[in-house]
Amino acid sequence: MRKSRRRVILLWSLSVWVSLPCWAQTRLPQLESAKRYAGPGRNRIDTLVLGALRERGVEPAHVCSDEVFVRRVHLDLIGRLPEPGEVRRFLRSRAAGKRAILIDDLLQREAFADYWTLKWCDVLRVKAEFPINLWPNAVQAYHRWIHDALRGNMPYDEFTRALLTSSGSNFRVPPVNFYRAVQGQEPAAIASAVALTFMGTRFDRWPESQQRNMEVFFSRLAYKKTAEWKEEIVFLDPAPVEAQMASLPDGARIQIRPEQDPRRVFADWLITAENPWFARCIVNRVWAWLFGRGIIHEPDDIRPDNPSLYPEVLAYLEKELVRADYDLGHIYRLILNSRIYQQSSIPQSDDPQAEALFACYPVRRLDAEVLIDALCWISGTRESYSSMIPEPFSFIPEEHPSIELADGSITSQFLEMFGRPTRDTGLQSERSNEPTDAQRLHLLNSTHIQNKIERSRRLSGWIKTAKGNKRTLIGMIYVNVLSRYPTQAERIIAEEYFQAKGLNTRQATTDLVWALINTKEFLYRH
Repeated sequence: MRKSRRRVILLWSLSVWVSLPCWAQTRLPQLESAKRYAGPGRNRIDTLVLGALRERGVEPAHVCSDEVFVRRVHLDLIGRLPEPGEVRRFLRSRAAGKRAILIDDLLQREAFADYWTLKWCDVLRVKAEFPINLWPNAVQAYHRWIHDALRGNMPYDEFTRALLTSSGSNFRVPPVNFYRAVQGQEPAAIASAVALTFMGTRFDRWPESQQRNMEVFFSRLAYKKTAEWKEEIVFLDPAPVEAQMASLPDGARIQIRPEQDPRRVFADWLITAENPWFARCIVNRVWAWLFGRGIIHEPDDIRPDNPSLYPEVLAYLEKELVRADYDLGHIYRLILNSRIYQQSSIPQSDDPQAEALFACYPVRRLDAEVLIDALCWISGTRESYSSMIPEPFSFIPEEHPSIELADGSITSQFLEMFGRPTRDTGLQSERSNEPTDAQRLHLLNSTHIQNKIERSRRLSGWIKTAKGNKRTLIGMIYVNVLSRYPTQAERIIAEEYFQAKGLNTRQATTDLVWALINTKEFLYRH
């Protein structure tokens, strides 16, 4: 009881300085930069968004500080907290283009492919068990193919074409698992998945005649079992057919000859530069992944009566994607190097829509996988993941990071509690980053979190490295947990706490780490 009371008092003291709802009032200096934005050249995104904000009379936020940026861009691009050495080097650097350099570096890392494979696996429903039933062998092959495509920077049009037109064994031709990860093998179910994934639209809202025309392109797909356990062949049905007339989603009439694969006909139309859905869907989805909401929101509910917030920005990004031969890395760079992305999360406007208008960086809680990996990294501990559905039971080595889990069926109590998606539908809304009372209680009062901190050898390493210097130790704790140095006020609070009667250094270190991981500055992207 005494330990809990001490920790609550420390948390309350620190929350004055590191609580997100209070940022607009406290104006913490470490969150905003006193320097003007120094991005690479004039960014068209900024011209368009800032111009629109001026017309609305909405003041944009200041540029975020280097401390905020180094943490934000690591979490957004690789799903991990920056190493303390990276934080120190970045904060010491005086290079004018150091933010652009860091962005380029992160985009080239293996960890980028690891994290964004996770995001694509959500969209593509990569899951071994019910109701998707890809089965473990296919999940591993599919996950590896997606990872290799991202690691090799496969152009997005090629990536899409492979998913839509591949045939063969689900174990040996991984992209065919796109069709097996659909709940249903009938043309309507497949057409719905294609529209959602690559066009960002809800198929069930289309007129019936348009739905039937779309189904034609997937009407000759067939599936065949093999003697190998859970293997299945996806192929074009070779049965003779007559020439078919169909309408593409844009209304154009087209004849599908008997020798043609209707999927290829559709893919040829989909990935053309003139297509009104393809590029728009993916650039809007990337924007939503980086900001938490799309220019069209939700990013998988694009329709005429759900207008774009900034249509000129969306059109610009579409053209840039086509001009760059569908290199998504180019889109990441455009967005990440913009002043809009590098804004502080502290709004300068009283407009209640400031965050939705991207007049400040949208604050949102860390993804479940990112949060547990961060807690494991800080505490130097591991986590257990398993699937108890008998096909057969699956257990993952404890050193395996959560963001690298291939199978949506393999999970943990923590991941489920913190809103990891079930990967049943491919909808972005399956993932929930909304805080709950159960989450707060788990972080504040669970043996799971307490054991991670109290048994951490990493914390012991910090204490040993500090050699009794409390100021050094407190600085190390802040850099590791919050990716910044403590303010003077925070340092005073922590030093006073470390000097409390009857409290040894290990107990004080444990309590300070516990308090900081319960602050919203740690739990949220900001």
